[in-house]
Amino acid sequence: MPLKTYSVLKGRPINNRLATGRSPHYQVLVSANGEMHRIAINVQSQDGSEVQFLVRSRFEHPITAALATLPEGVNPAPSRPDGVALDYIRGNLMQPWELKPLPLSAAGPDNDLNEKLDAYVQRAMADEESWIYAFGETWGPEEDKADRYFGFKPGRGIHDIHMNQGNPPGRFAGDNGPYQDGGLIFRFPSDEQWVAVFLKFQTQAWHSDDASANPAVPPDPGHGGEPHAPVDRDRIPPRDVPDGLVRIIAALVNDTHTPERETVTLLNTADVPVDLTGWSLKDKQKNAMPLTGTIAAGATLTVAVQAPATLSNKGGIITLLDEKGIKVHGVAYTKEQARQPGRTIPFQG
Repeated sequence: MPLKTYSVLKGRPINNRLATGRSPHYQVLVSANGEMHRIAINVQSQDGSEVQFLVRSRFEHPITAALATLPEGVNPAPSRPDGVALDYIRGNLMQPWELKPLPLSAAGPDNDLNEKLDAYVQRAMADEESWIYAFGETWGPEEDKADRYFGFKPGRGIHDIHMNQGNPPGRFAGDNGPYQDGGLIFRFPSDEQWVAVFLKFQTQAWHSDDASANPAVPPDPGHGGEPHAPVDRDRIPPRDVPDGLVRIIAALVNDTHTPERETVTLLNTADVPVDLTGWSLKDKQKNAMPLTGTIAAGATLTVAVQAPATLSNKGGIITLLDEKGIKVHGVAYTKEQARQPGRTIPFQG
């Protein structure tokens, strides 16, 4: 079954402990409304493999508007697309090839997960206006039991600060669920900056079923997450994982016409034409618009957004799915990016 107490902890980081080989979790002590909490962050898999990570030093996503208004403390996060719950895949938080494996600790500067995490935790501890948002499953309070790392009573905290879907059959398959991924997001109001840290185990599949979040396409650890190279065929090449084959490169969200004529521009990165029959675009509420036609090799195609799909001027996401319902690409935009009428929003990656 999915996580039982998926929540977001908002507070001020006040202390930390680096991970070690015997304790492969980076620990953060957080104060929230006068209560102490511990964040336990996996920086090494239980099988000893390196964890994949992504740091967004300038995180722009519609979720930040909702996070800014969250009260301090533990906030339950219902697993649905219109709230503050994280979903790496359905929330278009990243592209799969952006996640890179890093060791727990390694000689040299800024080349392991301990150092990556510590840089932003230390910055947040030094900035009295900063906030940390930890997404995961809570534990405690453990009455009459002191926290094993920081000694406060009662012990309580939040863990599973990583992707919580796509686990293969076995010990952790029961944790799979949509809209319940873990992660860390920092807010630095003085610099008007949001920073996000996302973590994933290499055994977790990037594509998962919408209902159960069980693997829909097995992970390919040897591939490194890069999009598969196309094969020379007359039409769309046969591919188990279509990541990045066709990409969303721009969208006109806030049109000057009445009624608005919203558009999405696609780019075919393959060296052969791609038939879009059976493909679809989905908006933030998962309303799907079917696609038709063919994109020539290396060409772009601008499609008009039609009901039931809509692109909100208050921020949203756009997801491209192939004929099997497998995600090919996805992007997100904020209210600020959609603020200027008639301007097309470009996307990278």
